[in-house]
Amino acid sequence: MPIYKAKDLKATPDIKNPNVSMIQFGGELIKVGIVTYKDGEGPPPHFHPNDEQWIYPLEGRAAFLVGDEIMSVGPGDLIHIPRHAAHGLKVIEGPFRFFTCKSPSGTGKLSEDYTDLPNVDELRQKLAAVK
Repeated sequence: MPIYKAKDLKATPDIKNPNVSMIQFGGELIKVGIVTYKDGEGPPPHFHPNDEQWIYPLEGRAAFLVGDEIMSVGPGDLIHIPRHAAHGLKVIEGPFRFFTCKSPSGTGKLSEDYTDLPNVDELRQKLAAVK
């Protein structure tokens, strides 16, 4: 059984946001990673047509959008993002670090199934309003 030591793994840049580095790797059926965003950062709202995702915050707090709902999340919360659900986040107390897993594994890159939304500006404004 392989055991990965996060402290020994090299972070790789996110393909959608080059300012964010991720420790990411994939198995046969799922891909996983540890992602960190700084204060005020976060990916623009988007969706995954093929990937189901789970996020478990480890540090910090973020305004988190899933579908039509926005709430503040942090350590101890568990976020489920079904396929096709609009989602995004804005860090409100950083750094915001989380463990994530997505299925299917594809190439093992966390952002490979990232798809832009037509109303991204409207959703960004909603996230920006959360303090």
